[in-house]
Amino acid sequence: MTDLTDQTIKALRSEFDELAALVRGFDEEDLARQSGAAEWDVSQVLSHLGSGAEINLAALEGAVRGAGAPGMEFIQGVWGRWDAMSRVQRAEGFVGANEALVRRFEELDPQTRGDVRVHLWFPTEPVDVASFGAMRLSEVAHHTWDVKVAVDPGATLNPETVGLLVDRVGSVVGFAGKPAGLGGGQATVAVHITSPERSFGLDIREAVAIVDVPDAPDAVLTAPAEWWLRLVVGRHAPERTPAAVEVTGAVTLDDLRRVFPGY
Repeated sequence: MTDLTDQTIKALRSEFDELAALVRGFDEEDLARQSGAAEWDVSQVLSHLGSGAEINLAALEGAVRGAGAPGMEFIQGVWGRWDAMSRVQRAEGFVGANEALVRRFEELDPQTRGDVRVHLWFPTEPVDVASFGAMRLSEVAHHTWDVKVAVDPGATLNPETVGLLVDRVGSVVGFAGKPAGLGGGQATVAVHITSPERSFGLDIREAVAIVDVPDAPDAVLTAPAEWWLRLVVGRHAPERTPAAVEVTGAVTLDDLRRVFPGY
């Protein structure tokens, strides 16, 4: 687990450094661009990442010091402060807040990385540092894509990050997947992804879940792993979908987009 934790923290550093370098070159016009998140401009994505960094840091410090998770009064105060910032302030604040969080992850000694359990600010069991770091890595990676795609329509998720997240996406599928997207129908989909290669099933019934590859699927999805991750979190518009994505059978690509509408 320590090796996985170390890799996750290194990937967090890499994602942050890349995005921070990009953001430092933005002017106010760039910050006002439409991001990959449908309802946010670039500065709002940075605001979300900045406020999230503060909240994650409070949770991590609470775990290390035995103080528990941050309360809702603290969290709402953080959100309100970031919402009130100008676009330029959000960009500047994003860099400082995320540097502080990444540095705190990096400062954790090996024993702490292995032993500490982080209490979160929503109902769930405490998680280890590897899982907590992976949650943050997923958020940062997808929102980094939101920012990058505003200036580079062909942007993709970083391969190193994809490799770390692809086997952890099951819990996100259950949260993000909406069976109603099939209009009352049910289906099983065989999913085959590349870079890295994985095969599994997607069961769409009362809930959406990852299962073993079905023997007789209703449809087959073949896609790059990075697009599969983006599909699950709703970053799947036709213009953001590579030609390598293919769906055959009774379920269409538009059906899958409705099952994963984003959040």
